[in-house]
Amino acid sequence: MDRRLLAVALVAMVALAGCQSPFSSEATTPAPTGTDATTTHPTNTDGTTTDEYADPETDRLGWEGGRWYDEPVQVDRSDGLNDTELAAVVNRSMARVEQIRELEFERAVPVSIITRAEFRNQTRSGGEPPRNASLHQNVKWEAVFMTGENESAIAAQRSNTAGSVGGYYSPSEDRIVIVSDSENPQMNEVTLAQELFHALQDQRFNITRYDQSTTESHNAIDGIIEGDGNYVDYLYEQRCTDDWNCLLPQSSGGGGSAADLHVGMYAITFQPYSDGPPFVQQLRERGGWEAVNAVYENPPASTEQTIHPATYGEDAPTEVTVADTSTAEWSVPELGPNSVDYAEFGEAGMYVALWYQSYVASNEASAPRTVAVPYRDFFSASGELDAYNYAHEMTAGWDGDKLVPYVREGSAETNETGYVWKSVWDSPQDAQEFVEGYRAVLDHLGATEVSANTYRIPDGKYADAFSIQVSGNTVTIVNAPTVGELDDVHETA
Repeated sequence: MDRRLLAVALVAMVALAGCQSPFSSEATTPAPTGTDATTTHPTNTDGTTTDEYADPETDRLGWEGGRWYDEPVQVDRSDGLNDTELAAVVNRSMARVEQIRELEFERAVPVSIITRAEFRNQTRSGGEPPRNASLHQNVKWEAVFMTGENESAIAAQRSNTAGSVGGYYSPSEDRIVIVSDSENPQMNEVTLAQELFHALQDQRFNITRYDQSTTESHNAIDGIIEGDGNYVDYLYEQRCTDDWNCLLPQSSGGGGSAADLHVGMYAITFQPYSDGPPFVQQLRERGGWEAVNAVYENPPASTEQTIHPATYGEDAPTEVTVADTSTAEWSVPELGPNSVDYAEFGEAGMYVALWYQSYVASNEASAPRTVAVPYRDFFSASGELDAYNYAHEMTAGWDGDKLVPYVREGSAETNETGYVWKSVWDSPQDAQEFVEGYRAVLDHLGATEVSANTYRIPDGKYADAFSIQVSGNTVTIVNAPTVGELDDVHETA
């Protein structure tokens, strides 16, 4: 995913927040930090160049497939790139990635270009997901108040993917696809460079080995995968501005927009693209690229570790367990082998959960509003690399969470489901701060307290009953269709 595409989707949000988008073309661009390795071209013994772009005798950094990193390429952009032109651009981009990242490609990867319309059709033609998978996703995203009982979370996720992805590397197929927003497919060399780097990551670090089975584990690991990729992307783009002639789209349009994207879901997914690059930048400044390479053997264990880089390697998350105390009527939907039947949102997900209703309210009022985490807080990050803020006192004390969905016979038809969401915090005070934010969201959605720590939203797409139990630094939230069914989903002591 290309993090710059968020500029299109969030332009209205940025204007509403009263601040400048870090992706705006008017934004000031600082010079890249660190020192890029320099590869020199072959020379005679008297110091003169034999041939400015002569092929080296053996493969070397900054040269791939007969192209040097600074070698000009001639292309006719009027009708897209033919095979010869595409090969030249790809080989030079591989050489440029090597030059910046100081890693050698082991092999070339096929690259193709498709239109946004083609990609959107591919994304939406995935067929109907299994019943239990749909139920799992619907419960998960309803729990953070992003999709209602009669909305499809998977459809929203597919729409996000269709509108936001600028290119992708497929490890299973070992190929790269660039998605062009032009009807006449055009190459975006910076996007190409990032996907080439993902292929390089897979070749050198075997990035498919990681467990990314939950939202939190996926975002945590992407802190290094996408953090490194987007930091290289940033350095590459600076070289395109200052030194290199790069092949960039001559026009844009047809991509994602605010109407295409579910902003809440997207904001959670985007966290490693925002906090990952400065995390990698700090590592490189302290220990060079070798320090970055070492992180692949010990990747971030949580989004907390990239939101607050000082916790990396120091503050391991708590493994949360949820005891099944449900009645026989309720069960956890089975998702099949090699699947997990629970969800984890992490600090990033819980931050967005407490921010998203401020976004919805601000959108409706056409002015910034505060429900729990203030609307403007998301836009308060400093620096070009750290695009958005995911740190707030209501969620900064996160230490672990697990959400277990529950369904019963007929849930697929009635949309009546439940869940248990248990979280552990660094201190009882941190737990209380989260609960205060969560209660503010419930209140905003029309909930009333029907008894101690028990709430009910009477109508609307989040109409349900909720129980909030706090024990020291642990918070347990139980959801059910009615107050009387809360103990059926999860009986608390």
